[in-house]
Amino acid sequence: MPHQALVCWIGNTDLKASSGVSPDGDGPVANAVSAIKFDEIHLLCDYPKEKWKGYVDWLSKRTSALIKVHQQTLSSPTNFRGIYKAADSVLSALWKAKGPGFQYTFHLSPGTPSMAAVWILLAKTSYPAQLLQSSREAGVEVADVPFDIAAEFIPDLLRTADQRQVALSEARPPEAAGFEDIVHRSPMMKQLIAEAHRAARRSLPILIEGESGTGKELFAQAIHNASPRAAMNFVAVNCGAIPAELLESEFFGHKKGAFSGAVTDRLGHFGEAHRGTLFLDEIGELPKAMQTKLLRALQQGEVTPVGQSKPVKVDVRIIAATNRTLVEDVAAGRFREDLLYRLAVAVIKLPPIRERKGDLNLLIDAMLDYVNRQATAEPGYQKKKLSVSARNLLLQHHWPGNVRELQNTLLRASLWSEADSIGPDVVKRALMTVPVVGGRNEAILDRDIETGVKLEDLMAQVARHYLQRALEHAKGNKTQAANLVGFSSYQTLTNWLKKYGLE
Repeated sequence: MPHQALVCWIGNTDLKASSGVSPDGDGPVANAVSAIKFDEIHLLCDYPKEKWKGYVDWLSKRTSALIKVHQQTLSSPTNFRGIYKAADSVLSALWKAKGPGFQYTFHLSPGTPSMAAVWILLAKTSYPAQLLQSSREAGVEVADVPFDIAAEFIPDLLRTADQRQVALSEARPPEAAGFEDIVHRSPMMKQLIAEAHRAARRSLPILIEGESGTGKELFAQAIHNASPRAAMNFVAVNCGAIPAELLESEFFGHKKGAFSGAVTDRLGHFGEAHRGTLFLDEIGELPKAMQTKLLRALQQGEVTPVGQSKPVKVDVRIIAATNRTLVEDVAAGRFREDLLYRLAVAVIKLPPIRERKGDLNLLIDAMLDYVNRQATAEPGYQKKKLSVSARNLLLQHHWPGNVRELQNTLLRASLWSEADSIGPDVVKRALMTVPVVGGRNEAILDRDIETGVKLEDLMAQVARHYLQRALEHAKGNKTQAANLVGFSSYQTLTNWLKKYGLE
């Protein structure tokens, strides 16, 4: 009888299963080895060793099979090219080493849908193999995938490119994000990362402040992954996106029948994050009533699900984030002072791009490289680069939306550019200028003078804004543009353009 070998990726669900916090039981891999006897198990993994070693020890207690981990490096868990190369290299080595005496089984369920797609293609072309799939409802079963499914399957693969673009525009950090993923050069960011790294080692609450798009969730994810809780869940919650009537159920869970629509028990965010990290984004948006209940949960270390009288103990590390100034909200009566002190044991204030001297060029390169890597699997995609004049436009922009705005601008520019080089006209189309309306001019006129302002920077910002608008309106005619901004001659305009790097 030929030797049986299981080959698959280690998925996030599998890792959670070994920690005992997964809602999906033992996970796809453990379910498969419990249902079918294998002689060898070959696990592909792009997680660091410290994440998967405990899982392999846990799995080895459930099977007598030889377990081997094939460490891989992927640019993204959805990049078909990278996934294919990794799987093909492992299978090629196995085929050469083991010969024809092995029967291979590829498990489709662990990992991402892109990984499953690659297993199907490999099993039906280069490496004949049985395909498995598993679910909580159906258990472990052989996946019957006829070869001609490709006619229907390939269009779905192409549609995933659109889904990747949507996900990319949301600028969500990867689950494995670490401090090394934070692009920076400025001393300010170096100091903040060092402070965050020190805070990560403790389970103290952390408050991250910063404008929208400055990377608060990336910092929170990096703190979690550098903490003793890294193997447990990181649960991110947008506090401003939950309807007020559902807040208690979403946070603390509920019992079946507790209210209309409660058809099953719900664990709640605190329960999901037990022994892990709960990231409360936009904490300042919580209503006062919910702030009181949150404070009680943090003080007592327990929550009471809706419809249940007995409280449940929870061990959760809180990282909160806000784009508001909570001290001012406390003074205005919008935020509880005692909750602020409970959350702000360690405070990290992330600066906007405009204050990160020397970082913008690095961020542009990193974001464009990320956009290119995410699009490599798209049919006919050409890797994009920036022309010098296009880069200059990006360097001169104020970036009120910070890193998120920069990433989406580069994504739009890569979509609009038919050539491989992105020119200034494309960048102008990709940039979004938010108009200033009634009372919204505080960005320039109402800066906090007590903390200091950089007047020259503000003057330069205003000058570049109106010089560019004048040139665009005059279609490049310097004499007309000079008149629009009140200059007596085009030579004066030229001098200003040179002064502010617009010539």
